[in-house]
Amino acid sequence: MKKYKLGEMEQRLTELIWENAPVSTRDLIALCAEAFNWKRTTTYTMLKRLCDRELFVNDSGIVRIIVSKDDFLSKKGEAFLAETFDGSLPRFIAAFTRRRKLNEQEVHELQQLIDEYREE
Repeated sequence: MKKYKLGEMEQRLTELIWENAPVSTRDLIALCAEAFNWKRTTTYTMLKRLCDRELFVNDSGIVRIIVSKDDFLSKKGEAFLAETFDGSLPRFIAAFTRRRKLNEQEVHELQQLIDEYREE
């Protein structure tokens, strides 16, 4: 799950890259200087961390997405379920609803997801 656990600044950089990719490292350095007040070296260090996690690739000075935001969030959710609830979505929902009741809209949305899954 470590691959999908990001620190606050890693998460902010990830969001910035998802919004702008493909992006040159030169432009990314400028974006990070403006958004986070980072120096060039900080941007490269943080980018390398994300590339090592295989979320992005720095290909000849162009940063490209390997894992989309939607895929990342899905994989992060799957890793959380696997680590915390032995991969059981029903166990997660049961634990969640013990502390907070679902409203009618949420119940309807969940039922709709189940119905769509059955149709497939």
